[in-house]
Amino acid sequence: MSTVFGEQRELGDLDLEDRHALRRVAGLSTELQDISEVEYRALRLERVVLIGVWAEGSLASAENSLRELSRLAETAGSEVLDGLIQRRARVDAATYVGSGKARELAGIVAAEGADTVICDGELTPSQLRRLESIVQVKVIDRTALILDIFAQHARSREGKAQVELAQLQYMLPRLRGWGESLSRQAGGRVAGGGGIGTRGPGETKLETDRRRLRARIARLQRDISEMSTGRKVQRGRRHRREVPSVVIAGYTNAGKSSLLNALTGAGVLVEDSLFATLDPAVRRAETPSGRVFTLTDTVGFVRHLPHQLVDAFRSTLEETAEADLIVHVVDGSDPEPEAQIAAVRGVLAEIGAAQVPELIVVNKIDAADPVVLQALRARDPGSLSISAKTGAGLAALRDAIEAALPKLDTHVRIVVPYRRGDLVARAHADGEVLHAEHVADGTLLEARVPPGLAAALEAAALTPAVP
Repeated sequence: MSTVFGEQRELGDLDLEDRHALRRVAGLSTELQDISEVEYRALRLERVVLIGVWAEGSLASAENSLRELSRLAETAGSEVLDGLIQRRARVDAATYVGSGKARELAGIVAAEGADTVICDGELTPSQLRRLESIVQVKVIDRTALILDIFAQHARSREGKAQVELAQLQYMLPRLRGWGESLSRQAGGRVAGGGGIGTRGPGETKLETDRRRLRARIARLQRDISEMSTGRKVQRGRRHRREVPSVVIAGYTNAGKSSLLNALTGAGVLVEDSLFATLDPAVRRAETPSGRVFTLTDTVGFVRHLPHQLVDAFRSTLEETAEADLIVHVVDGSDPEPEAQIAAVRGVLAEIGAAQVPELIVVNKIDAADPVVLQALRARDPGSLSISAKTGAGLAALRDAIEAALPKLDTHVRIVVPYRRGDLVARAHADGEVLHAEHVADGTLLEARVPPGLAAALEAAALTPAVP
C-alpha cells in the first residue's frame, strides 16, 4: 500500500497519467548571479539534468528531494538545466526510470544540451551502465554527487583521507573493464615458463585495478586509525578532568557553525552552502554560572547520507556518540523540517548515538513560517527556537545546556595544600566553588565537584575534611 495525499491506493492502481508522464519540477534552472560566480564555476561547470522516481510519500516530498538534489548539484559546481520526476510503484531494476522513460530522458538531454544526468537515488552498477548506454551522456547518482562535494570541501589531512576512502569504497564495485583483451600477464613460456597452473589469460586490467583499490583502501583505513589516536587522547584527557562534552549535530546548512560562533566566538567558517564543514571544531565554552564544557561542531547530515561516508567518518563521529548532550539543530525555514529531524536521527542511530540526551534547537526563526514553528513546538515540547544570526533565544539555550549537563553531585569542604594549586584551579574550572579561603596550611575550599575530582582533592588534603 502507498499513501498519496492522504488516500490509500494499491501500487498497481497508480493514475495512468502519473505513470506515463515525466513531471517537470519548476524552479530548478541555475541562474548565475555575477561574473565572479561564473569565473569560479568555469573551473568545473557541468550542464546537468536531474531525474527522480516518486515511489512513495507525497508529490511535495518528492519535489523537495529533487530541489535538494539541485542544491547539491549547484554546490558541486554544476548548472542545472531541468529536473524531472517519474511516478512509479518502484524503481526500475534495469534502468532506474524504465526503458521507455529512459529514451524520453535521452531526448530531453539532447534538447537541453546536457552533458550529465544525476539520479536522485543510489544506482547499482548495472543500472548505471544501462542508463548511460541509453542517454549517451555521463550518469551519476546522489551518492557520487555527495562524495564529490565532500572531496571539494575536505581541508585537513584526516578529512581528505576519509573522503578518499569513501570514494574508493563506492568505486570498487563499479569499476569497468574490457575483459581478457587487456591482460597484464601472459601464461606459459611467454611469461618466463611459469609452468602448470600459471598458463592462461592472466590478470586483466580490471582485476589489477581492483587489487590496487583494495590495497589503497587498506592503507587509508590504517592511516585514519592512526590519525584518530590523537583525538582519542584529547578526549581521554577531558574525560579524566570530567569536562562535559556537548556536540552540535544536525542537517547540512542548518546553521551549526553559526551557532558555534554565536556561543563561543570561535570564528569558524560559515557559508550558505551544503557541507561547508567537514572537519570537527572543538571549542571551550562556559555556562551562565561559569561551568566549563566543550562544544563540538560536526559534519552535517543529509537524506540518504552514503553509508560509505558514515563508515569513513566513523572515527570523527565517535565524538558525537560519547557526548554528554547533543544539540540537534533544525533549519526552521526548510519546507520539511520533520524530514530533516528523521534523517539526522537515523544517522545518529547508525553511529551508536541514539541514547545520548538530545536537545532540539530550531534555528533561523527569523526566516521561518510561524505555522511551521508552532507545529515543531507541538511535536517536541522541550525544543527551543533561536536565531544564531540575530541572537534571539541564545540566552535560553545557554540555560538549557547548563540544566542538561551532568550534575555536580559531590560536596567537599577541605583544606588543600598550597603546592596543589592545580586542584583548586580544577575546582574552579570543572566544579562550582561555594567558598575559598586562605588559611595557614593551604586553601580552605568548599565546592560541588565531579566525583573524580572530589577523590583527587581528598587524596591531596593535608587535613581531613573540615566539618
